[in-house]
Amino acid sequence: MSYRELRNFCEMSRTLGYPRLLSIENFRTPNFKLVAEILEWVVKRFEPNASLSASQTTTEQDRVLFIKQAVLLLLQNSRLKLNPKKLYQADGHAVQELLPAMKLLYSAARTGNEEDVQSQWNSVKSRLGTKMQEARIARQISTQLPNTAASLHELLGKQILFAKQRERAISRSIPLSEAEKAVQQSILAIVAETESITTKLNNVSTDEAALDEKIERKKREYEQMQKRYAKLQQYVLKFRNLSYMQQLQVEIEKAEHVRQATNHEGCLE
Repeated sequence: MSYRELRNFCEMSRTLGYPRLLSIENFRTPNFKLVAEILEWVVKRFEPNASLSASQTTTEQDRVLFIKQAVLLLLQNSRLKLNPKKLYQADGHAVQELLPAMKLLYSAARTGNEEDVQSQWNSVKSRLGTKMQEARIARQISTQLPNTAASLHELLGKQILFAKQRERAISRSIPLSEAEKAVQQSILAIVAETESITTKLNNVSTDEAALDEKIERKKREYEQMQKRYAKLQQYVLKFRNLSYMQQLQVEIEKAEHVRQATNHEGCLE
């Protein structure tokens, strides 16, 4: 573990808001309690609801179980595979294992800040574009005002002619039979239009009932698919956990065989 990596780890932990001030000297000698606290903090940054406690590591068995659980949680939530043996050493090698997870958290935090700045800048550009569009519309309207005023003046000048035509139309007497015929035609047209609207409304009610039935059917199908998807997710998670535990068991057995072989050779010597 290099000095530079230790320094970067301490700086990133301070930037990410780790509650304790870390220094390079903390990792010169094994310190399982500190490494366990850091590991718990890192895991809970990925999975806040994780049931992991660094305070329950008084015995060697508790420590081994804690390391295995933390490694499994990180693999599930961040796809990071850590070496449990190096973590158990609780020194610079443990920091080297934790460094990829810390870099991932640090990169995510920096990306979030950049996205906030970009969002604010996009909002400012949107408001500026709206104001510029309003200015263009106002400029266009101002160019149309002279033509509109000229047209209005021309229409007002024709008002005298229109007034005479209205007076002639009012003074003309309309035969009663023609008036009754016109009213009757209007009534028939209104009745026909009313019947047409009523028919359309009835069709809408029928279509609405059919559409509601289709929506309910699709909703039931969606719920069934959701249940199937949830079961598949559970199966995939269990399969991954089983595969990882099997691999971990094989590695531990290999290490145990190597240790026994070493001890046997030592005894023979």
